[in-house]
Amino acid sequence: MSNLWLVIKREYITRVRRKSFILATLLTPLGIALFAVVANAVLSYENDDVQRIAVIDEGNLFNRAIPDENGLYFRFVDQSVSDLRQNEDARKDYAAILFIPELTNPRARDFRVQLFTDETLSMDAQFGIRNRIRDQLRKYKIEALDIDQATLASLDTDVDIKVTSLTQEDGESEDRSMTSAIGAGIGTAMGFLMYVSIFFYGMMVMRSVTEEKTNRIVEVVISSVRPFTLLLGKIIGVGAVGLTQVTAWIIMIPGLFLLASLIFGFDAPDPQVTAAGAEVDPAEVQTMVERITSGLATLNWWIIVPCFILYFLSGYVMYSSLFAAVGSAMGDDMGESQTLTLPISLPVILALYIMLAAIQNPNSSLAVWSSIFPLFAPIVMPARLAFEPPLWQILASLISVFIFSALMVWMASRIYRVGILNYGKKSTLKDMGKWITAKY
Repeated sequence: MSNLWLVIKREYITRVRRKSFILATLLTPLGIALFAVVANAVLSYENDDVQRIAVIDEGNLFNRAIPDENGLYFRFVDQSVSDLRQNEDARKDYAAILFIPELTNPRARDFRVQLFTDETLSMDAQFGIRNRIRDQLRKYKIEALDIDQATLASLDTDVDIKVTSLTQEDGESEDRSMTSAIGAGIGTAMGFLMYVSIFFYGMMVMRSVTEEKTNRIVEVVISSVRPFTLLLGKIIGVGAVGLTQVTAWIIMIPGLFLLASLIFGFDAPDPQVTAAGAEVDPAEVQTMVERITSGLATLNWWIIVPCFILYFLSGYVMYSSLFAAVGSAMGDDMGESQTLTLPISLPVILALYIMLAAIQNPNSSLAVWSSIFPLFAPIVMPARLAFEPPLWQILASLISVFIFSALMVWMASRIYRVGILNYGKKSTLKDMGKWITAKY
C-alpha cells in the first residue's frame, strides 16, 4: 500500500508541476472566455452591407410599402424592367431589380417573381426578399378570398400533454410532462461527458506509460514496485490530475464569464423582451420556467448523482487500464498506437451512438442490454438514469462494470509487466494475448 501511495504521489506531483499542465489549466478557461467574447461580438455585429432593391410591383401587391431591414432598402419605381436594365444610372444605384407580377388567381399555389442583378446577393438578402413576398401574399390571399382572420387563427391549436403518475394521490398535481425532455438533455450531457473523459484521460495514461518506456525510467521503477501496483498507481494518479484540472476549470470559467460580462457589458436577456421579439406571451415563458423547475424536482437525483460518479470512476479505470496496456506494448514508432487503440476506441464510439438511440427509446431492448454490457454501460446507463430504469437493471449494470473493470486492470497489468520491458520489436494484439497467460 505504501508503494501504491508513492506511485500515486509521483504521478500526481510530476504532472501538476509541468508547465504544460499549468498553461493548459490557466489558458483553457481564458480561451473559452475569449471565444465567448468574440462569438458575442460576431453575433451582435450589425450588417453594414447596404443593398438597395428597385421594386416593380405590377399588381400593387405591397401598396408601395416594404419595410427596410438588415441592410435591405426597397424603392418602388414606375418604370419597366427593360428601361431599368438599360439605364446605367439605375444599375449603379440599385443592387438588384425585383419584378413582382400581378397575382391573377388567389388560389394559385405557385407564384414566381424575378430578381435581376449582376451582384452576388447574400443568402440573408435572398431569404429576406422571399419571406417578405410570402408574408404579403398570405395577407393578400386572405383578403381576396374573404377569409376571416379570427377563424383562420382558430385552426392552429396548441396541444399540451400533462403526464401524471398512476400512483399519484388525490389532490396532488404533479406534472411530469417535462421529465422526458429534461431527462433526454441530462442523459445526453452525461453521456458525452463520459465519452470525452474516457478518451481524454485514457489517452493521457497511455502517453504517460509510453513516455516512461521510451525514456527507460520504468526499468528503474519496476525493480522496486510490482507492475500491478505501478499500473494502478498510474491510473489513480493521472485520474487525480484530471480531476484537479476539471475542478480548476469549474471554478475559473464562471468567474471569467462574470468578469467578461462586467468588462464587455454582456447583459442577460430580458424574458419579456425575448418573448416580445419572438411573439411569445411573457406568462407562457414564466409557465415554461415553472414546468422545467418542476421537472427537475421530480428527477431521482439521489440515484442519478451517485450512480454517475460510480460509472465515471469505473469507466475511467476500465478504459484507462486498456490504454495503459496499449502504451506498454508500443515501441518507438508512435504510428503503432492507431492499430492497437482501434479495438479500444470502437466500443466507446459505438456506445456513443447507442446512447443517442437509448435517449429516444430508453426502455428498448437495445438500450437495456447495452446498459448492462460492461463496455457500453459507463456511457449508455448514465443516459438512462433520468428515465428511472428498474433497480435490477442498475444493480446488474454496476456489478458487471465493477467486475469487468477489475478484470481489465488485472489483464492490463499482465500485459504491462511484459510490454513495458519489451524493446526493439513491434507488438501485436496476438502478442498481447499471449502475455496475459504467460508465466514469468
